[in-house]
Amino acid sequence: MDFQNCKRAAVFALLVALLAAVAAPALAQRKALTVERIYGPGPSLSGSLTQGMQWSPDGKLLSYLQRSGQGREAKTDIWVLDVASGERRMLLDSAKIQALAPPSTEPAGTGSQATGLGRVTPQRYQWSPKGDALLFVSQGNLFWFDLKTQEGKRLTSSKEAAEDPKFSPDGKTVSFLRSYNMWLVDIATGKEAQLTSDGKEELLNGKLDWVYPEELGIRTGYWWSPDSSQIAFLQMDEKNVTRYPIVNLLTYTGESELERYPKAGDANPVVRVGVIPVKGGKLRWMDTGAEKDIYLPRVNWLPDAKRLLIQRMNRAQNKLELILTDAASGKGQTILTEEDKHWVNVTDDLYLFADSKRFVWSSERDGFNHLYLYDLTGKLLKQLTSGEWEVTSLVRVDEKNGAVYFNGAEKTLLENHLYRVALEGGAPARLTKEDGSHGINMSPDAAYFVDTWSTTMAPPRQDLLHADGTRAHVINENKVAELAEYGLSPMEFLKVRGTDGTELNASMIKPPDFDSSKKYSVLVYLYAGPHAQTVRNAWGGSNFLWHQLMVQKGYIIFTVDNKSASGRGHSSEVIIHRKFGETELADQLAGVAYLKSLPYVDGARIGIWGWSYGGYMTCYAMLNSGDAYKAGFAGAPVTDWRQYDTIYTERYMGLPKDNPEGYKQSSPVTHAAKLKGKLLIAHGTGDDNVHFGNTVQLMEEFIKAGKYPEIFFYPGRGHGISDPTARLHLFRRVTQFFLDNL
Repeated sequence: MDFQNCKRAAVFALLVALLAAVAAPALAQRKALTVERIYGPGPSLSGSLTQGMQWSPDGKLLSYLQRSGQGREAKTDIWVLDVASGERRMLLDSAKIQALAPPSTEPAGTGSQATGLGRVTPQRYQWSPKGDALLFVSQGNLFWFDLKTQEGKRLTSSKEAAEDPKFSPDGKTVSFLRSYNMWLVDIATGKEAQLTSDGKEELLNGKLDWVYPEELGIRTGYWWSPDSSQIAFLQMDEKNVTRYPIVNLLTYTGESELERYPKAGDANPVVRVGVIPVKGGKLRWMDTGAEKDIYLPRVNWLPDAKRLLIQRMNRAQNKLELILTDAASGKGQTILTEEDKHWVNVTDDLYLFADSKRFVWSSERDGFNHLYLYDLTGKLLKQLTSGEWEVTSLVRVDEKNGAVYFNGAEKTLLENHLYRVALEGGAPARLTKEDGSHGINMSPDAAYFVDTWSTTMAPPRQDLLHADGTRAHVINENKVAELAEYGLSPMEFLKVRGTDGTELNASMIKPPDFDSSKKYSVLVYLYAGPHAQTVRNAWGGSNFLWHQLMVQKGYIIFTVDNKSASGRGHSSEVIIHRKFGETELADQLAGVAYLKSLPYVDGARIGIWGWSYGGYMTCYAMLNSGDAYKAGFAGAPVTDWRQYDTIYTERYMGLPKDNPEGYKQSSPVTHAAKLKGKLLIAHGTGDDNVHFGNTVQLMEEFIKAGKYPEIFFYPGRGHGISDPTARLHLFRRVTQFFLDNL
């Protein structure tokens, strides 16, 4: 080596030493994350977003809940932001709210763990259509507050809860559900009127069952006509639907709740659409065809208040029809049909123009969800968006300015952005500029929108933007200063090639003191269910923070989205048709092969974990991948698809009688004897979604096979085992499980 090279080497060595000296104190000062800090009591490390945001009907005010104080001193006021001026002012203080509507007597922290409609948090308040009053629900009753006079009154007084309240479009009446029937109350007089009277536990008028909201995404079962004269509603006859017992084993008598839950292949509710005048008159049933074993996932009034658009889907879910129906006669005609040899996905992407002559509709007919413009005869007028990317939701149509706003993944599969496209056609314009994933709440006049957005390394924040994407006001920066103390390791995005050559999106988090000359254990996180990405540029909440905890303990965290869960469109997800598990696992094992190719990965120490479908895939992988995974944790897993509900399961797997071998091979119970690694399963006994019986059934097969997994059951808990006490208990054990076995 010559002198110059020696000199360069000495300088380089000195720089390395200096960098190491600087880095060592930084690493030493990094605060250790703990399970207790992530899941225990105290302010969330994801921060706190502004809650209860609603637009006034004219779009000029954005209202929200402002909380202050702690414990008994805590209070919640309603504030508004004037979107033009940026002025914030109190609209209604907590003292007036509590004087009008006594707060719930439910103890703090005892929220429901139910799914179906139980996933939806009821609105704390609603604006009246004219913007002159607010409606509250408290302790099952309705309360009305006049914003001009600052006076309020109680609208209902009953021991039976008033559910799903809505103002009539003219603002004179409030409708609600009570005891499986539909009711009205006149705001001026306080007089109640019962619209239907035959409702009961097995016959729901306007009230949704469990499976429709859970698997079809519908959030209400009745709709006012635009002229306030009629209400259309779903009637759900559930008398033939299985009543599945969920037993409370904490009681001495084993008290049970009987849940109407249609399991794959069994009877569904028989659903029909009725239209009833609100001021008296004959109830009319809409003609949706002679076949009753169907789904009616959406109902929309036309602006003319004389006709309805009813969506009808067959039991196989491979044919969706849009039926234009006369509300007076009940007669209808199919104006549009979507068919697919695999299945058709249902969305909320429907907008009806004020002239009742055109509508915007989304379709996956070319393999990707895109927007189309039709006339009311079903004639296609124009395709509004196109390309090998997805429209994820229709946000708003601005008829006045000829613009359509939508969320989509045109920029990258890893992010969700807001776009605008002209009704006349042309290329979409992206309105959200910052990298990350954006959730949009647009004003009724399409002049402003609330943008709730995040990245992998930053919790969500909320901003108010003009319709062109320029920022108007900051609503909530949601800065969590404490996060800096933990020195979070960055998430790296990368590509992994699947077995068929497809490039799969993946992510990796490395330990803070990563040394490429060492060998590391890897913990693989997955969901893997159809059309459900986990590799995204978005804040991952407590899962991400727990991953950071494990990273601090020396693990690499890895995630790969298999093709059916990649956001690549319908053409990509259909590869799982009639066979859950097999193709998903093939892509996951391609991820394992990639990991083993890395010099710093110990291929003999790879673990896996996931929840719900991810729990299913963890079990399936542990039983069908040989020695690929040394240890796995499955939360609330489906273990036999005959145990799961009709709509979700049959959409992908078909009916059990038509696909018996597919059901058999897709279920972990079939493969229990193949278990090699260490497996931990956790399940709530009160899970109304993936019943605890799934884990019981799998355990029975483990007993027969002489296998010894670790099973944790959580008494009375639901699908997410989400209460802080149980969650903390569980993740203490999960953490130690991987430390012991990986």
